[in-house]
Amino acid sequence: MSTQPEPDRISRVVRNYFLAIRAMDAEAFANCFAEDGTTHDPVGTPAITGRAGLREFFASICKNFKSVGLTEDAVFVAGNGAAVKWTGKGTSHSGKEVRFEGIDVIEINQDGKIQNVHAYWNPAEMIAQL
Repeated sequence: MSTQPEPDRISRVVRNYFLAIRAMDAEAFANCFAEDGTTHDPVGTPAITGRAGLREFFASICKNFKSVGLTEDAVFVAGNGAAVKWTGKGTSHSGKEVRFEGIDVIEINQDGKIQNVHAYWNPAEMIAQL
């Protein structure tokens, strides 16, 4: 029996992660992760670990927007994870539109939950648009 999730299972986990982001659903976002799952968002900032921290992190982002979401442009599944090139779009509460891009490298554990996300993007590009 393999210790790695199958490609279809990885694709479903990735799809659910991005659906939760587009729905601005902090609970669904956190539940995509393992109990001790971690995000480095963006890479180079302190890691956020555990579902409670992940829920709070995502809710803190959403509170700044009327709508915000990431759309998968390309998904590359390999081994126990995926690399995803995405485009982000959002509207602030004041009506300003933002557009930004990045790549998430996502590692899935054997239980089919996200163990790690490394998000490569530059928040300053988005903030400058607000």
